[in-house]
Amino acid sequence: QLQKDLEEVKELLTKATRKRVRDVLLAEKHKLEMEIKNQPPPKPKDVAEEDKSSLGGYTVKINNYGWDQSDKFVKIYISLNGVQKLPAENVQVNFTMRSFDLLVKNLNGKNYTMTFNNLLKPISAEGSSRKIKTDTVLVMCKKKREEKWDCLTQVEKESKEKEKAVYDTTDPSEGLMNILKKMYAEGDDEMKRTINKAWVESREKQYKGDIPMDI
Repeated sequence: QLQKDLEEVKELLTKATRKRVRDVLLAEKHKLEMEIKNQPPPKPKDVAEEDKSSLGGYTVKINNYGWDQSDKFVKIYISLNGVQKLPAENVQVNFTMRSFDLLVKNLNGKNYTMTFNNLLKPISAEGSSRKIKTDTVLVMCKKKREEKWDCLTQVEKESKEKEKAVYDTTDPSEGLMNILKKMYAEGDDEMKRTINKAWVESREKQYKGDIPMDI
């Protein structure tokens, strides 16, 4: 997540033209680089503990998947090595009108779970199913209506709309101000002080007539 934030700040730096805005972005870039550098390495003992606990049915939350769709189904692909060797009853999916839960039991000594809540559109629980393929579980959600889905969940849709509202603006300076507001809202005290200082100084210059009133 920190790496994604850093890449976004670097991209904004290529678009920013005003010194004060660049100073704020540079400060945030430096802060993110330090946070990434200071992240502790993963503890070796975690792997051993995981192997030990797997004997007792360690549960793994599945985060990686692929998906596509047809007119009638939304299809979610989950890669799990050796899943085809399990008894069929060890791969369970429970569907509701706007969600599904996947549970894969005792695969190489571990249980695997995946939950999707607030699906973008309603599905037919009765018409939905799962298929077990080589190293893959295919979850097939039957659409209530034959229409295209832009994403899987309502949360994803809202997230995309928020990003679009921030970046899609005909006024570049307005877009940068939206970014600064977002950074201010999510930043720590030091970041807030930096942005406040840049804002006050830019307003003072406006009153003196040094720069146009467009920021």
